[in-house]
Amino acid sequence: MIHLCLCRARRTGIGAEVDWALPGLSDGERRRVLEAEDLAWRQEQAREQQAGVMRELYSRAFPEPDVVADDAPASIEQVRLRRRRQAAASEAAALRRARAERDTGTTAAIPQSAPRRRTA
Repeated sequence: MIHLCLCRARRTGIGAEVDWALPGLSDGERRRVLEAEDLAWRQEQAREQQAGVMRELYSRAFPEPDVVADDAPASIEQVRLRRRRQAAASEAAALRRARAERDTGTTAAIPQSAPRRRTA
């Protein structure tokens, strides 16, 4: 019952707009314009509903991960940051070694840092 009332109210509003915008239409022309407006409205509603369904299906197919699992691969930013830290540590060790060699005039035995992990 509510649907019929809403449809009737919508049609009445559209009818008033048609009468205002296109005065002097015959009953048959007015009916065809109202049917075209009704069809356009229904198509718009169908497109909106279809878009909502597509968004729902997309969110089901490609969910946003809330929490990264421990065994999940690290993000690119995390990997870059780790590599930069490793490079900085290697550079600092090389500088210490070079300064020690310069100060003593010979190749000094400086303990190496922990061996790096190999990837892939």
